Amino acid sequence: MSHALKIVIPMAGYGTRLRPLTWSKPKPLVPLAGKTVLDYLVDMFRSVPNFEQSEFVFILGPTMGEQIEAHTARHYPDLKVHYPVQPAMIGQSDAFWQAREFLQGPLLIAFSDTLIENDFSFLADEDAAGIAWVKPVPDPRRFGVAEVDADGWITRLIEKPQSMQNNLVVVGCYYFRQAEELLSAIQEQKEQDLSLRGEFYLADAINILLQRGFKMRTENVNVWLDAGTTDTVISTNRFLMDHGRENSAEWANLADSTIIPPVYLHPSAQVRQSTIGPHVSLGEGTVVENSSIKDAIIGSQTTIVNSQLETSLIGDRVMLSGLSGKFNLGDDSQVSG
Repeated sequence: MSHALKIVIPMAGYGTRLRPLTWSKPKPLVPLAGKTVLDYLVDMFRSVPNFEQSEFVFILGPTMGEQIEAHTARHYPDLKVHYPVQPAMIGQSDAFWQAREFLQGPLLIAFSDTLIENDFSFLADEDAAGIAWVKPVPDPRRFGVAEVDADGWITRLIEKPQSMQNNLVVVGCYYFRQAEELLSAIQEQKEQDLSLRGEFYLADAINILLQRGFKMRTENVNVWLDAGTTDTVISTNRFLMDHGRENSAEWANLADSTIIPPVYLHPSAQVRQSTIGPHVSLGEGTVVENSSIKDAIIGSQTTIVNSQLETSLIGDRVMLSGLSGKFNLGDDSQVSG
């Protein structure tokens, strides 16, 4: 690659499907199996050619972007990151248009609620002008799919197809050999006002490229994880822990509590007279006392006492006492039973 690879992650959305947690933090900073969603996104790309020379472009919204910048500076001081802002939420294509001054040469795109397991090293020798990562599914009708011809080239992207014949679901990760080609299509999309309910979707820009003869192929993924809703964040947390993202062995010798693997408990967390696990993540400084928790993500500096929780997503600095059941609580909540 003659230019540095640009890895672009739009993260300007409001994260409404993850509220109340996203009232006070951007969606990429939602905790997940001992890290944040953003951490897993960065790690996802470590196999790209010349990762150290790659440049990240995090497209921020008009609010809470400073949290993304602070997290990146703290945990990834060696990454080169640009932070363009999308001032209005008018779609994916507009997000890339707002970032256009940073987009030259080879480009990788991933949406901030999309996690895949994939080896990107092949891009060093890739001949196609573009790639869409896909996963075959039994029923694609609630997704967007890639229609391909007999030679495997994509002919168009179809949103929520009526037929189940094309079952290659696009997972939200794309490669373009030349970012300028995508920007040209987005410019045409905007000039033609190809939008839906006021939003400019990337699929329409890609279809403009395909109509021009753009050679784009598919690449299958084995693992596709979603971090866009409360339910999918909890199920993704479960999957990651089942596949090694856990530290239960470090907590095996607690005298007065039971740890049921897999779990990820921050080293500064405190657990007293409690049962934790399976599939529980506890954040920094969190205290659990006389409680049982399973299948849950608990943020940092939270205190849980005399409670039984399952399938729950709990924010930072929460005080929770005397409760039993499933809960979705934002930062700084105080709830007692």
